[in-house]
Amino acid sequence: MEKLGVPIYGDDLPEDQISPESLVNRIIATSAFQSFFTTISNGGFLLLAASVAALIWSNINPESYAHFWHQKFTLTIGSAALSHSLGHWVNDGLMTLFFFTVGLEIKREMLVGALSDPRRASLPVAAAIGGMIFPALIYWVFNGGSATMSGWGIPIATDIAFSLAILSTLGRRIPFGIRIFLTAFAIADDLGAILVIALFYTPQIHLIYLLGALGIGALLFIMNRFWVRNPLVYLVLGVAMWYMVGHSGLHATITGVIVSMFIPARGHYNTDLFMKMVRNHLDTINCEGDECGHTIMVNRRHLDAVHSINVACSAVETPLQRMEHAMEPWVAYLILPLFALANAGVVLGALDLGAAVTHPVTVGVIIGLGFGKPIGITLFTWLTTKLLRVELISGATWLMILGVGFLGGIGFTMSLFISALSFSEPIFKEYAKIGIIGGSVIGGVIGYIVLRIAAAGAKSAQTSSSIPTGQ
Repeated sequence: MEKLGVPIYGDDLPEDQISPESLVNRIIATSAFQSFFTTISNGGFLLLAASVAALIWSNINPESYAHFWHQKFTLTIGSAALSHSLGHWVNDGLMTLFFFTVGLEIKREMLVGALSDPRRASLPVAAAIGGMIFPALIYWVFNGGSATMSGWGIPIATDIAFSLAILSTLGRRIPFGIRIFLTAFAIADDLGAILVIALFYTPQIHLIYLLGALGIGALLFIMNRFWVRNPLVYLVLGVAMWYMVGHSGLHATITGVIVSMFIPARGHYNTDLFMKMVRNHLDTINCEGDECGHTIMVNRRHLDAVHSINVACSAVETPLQRMEHAMEPWVAYLILPLFALANAGVVLGALDLGAAVTHPVTVGVIIGLGFGKPIGITLFTWLTTKLLRVELISGATWLMILGVGFLGGIGFTMSLFISALSFSEPIFKEYAKIGIIGGSVIGGVIGYIVLRIAAAGAKSAQTSSSIPTGQ
């Protein structure tokens, strides 16, 4: 049985009927990566629902849609007050939390994940670079030298939630390594998009506020060095930095990534001490054979030991892990759907669809996402395997890489975000939205079809190779 592509092994069976293999698979399914994959991919379906809702709402009642997101919302703290539109709070406030979570994922991947080893990281990093260069070049072909050239960053991004959601529908047909490859290059892609926003979409710098942000950054560094693990400390300093960065000229959401880099990646206990404590407590639960049974609520000594092990697990877990796990559901199930609801609305009746579909902005974004992404991702991955002599992940085929490249063309969330920074003219923003939706649909549909064909081909080849040949 599968739920949204996540294997469920024997959930409806009594414990004594669950095989050891099923128990191992359960453990694998609760790993850090699987937890992240499940949460983000499930959130992708909610993101799709919110996008459809935004399109329907904006076309049934455009005035209501615009009024709702433009109404003012004021946050008052003592004598200080911040007043912005509801859409602004979503785009600059909640999306900061999204970037904070992305930053935690980047830091985790660089420490212990697919980006921690240079050779392992070379393929997804190369895929991300190719997936940024080619779409930008294609956009330039259609918009170079014009006022709309500022939108070159729109097709460079990959929406990790949407792409993982589509990949999850294929379940175990696709090798686990492909999930890791897509996740790793999407995270590397996000890092590239964040750098693009910081370097190329910053109109001016206000030095005083920038110095204030640097001062808060120094405090965050000190807190990290002194192993301060209280999340409230980082929250307070993060809010202060968000204010400073937002007034410095940089986009306020960059604060999320900056703060995430200072979140400690070490727990209260080291692993040796943790293992010693756990072994001591396990010894108190030691039973001969299988005599323990269900003793937890009837044996005080066993209950205390389990509680102590739980406390030790919490102590050895790092603040980075705790914050990432705490933030993932909020980002997947609330922040990204709200962002889509606030930004995906396109009033089609107010546009000349013929002019919109053929406009250079729309065409550049559609072709950049739908075809530039898969070309760049596949080509740079292939070049890396030849130049660095790095092999593909076990079980992966080049057709699968191409399929994942098409999924990389789903740029939705980050593309919408960059489009809002690219243009001051509302009409160009609407053209960009049409291009983003069109390019993302192309990437998603073709990517799914290609991966389905690739999975069927790989299964057929595996079956053929397992059939013994006659003499």
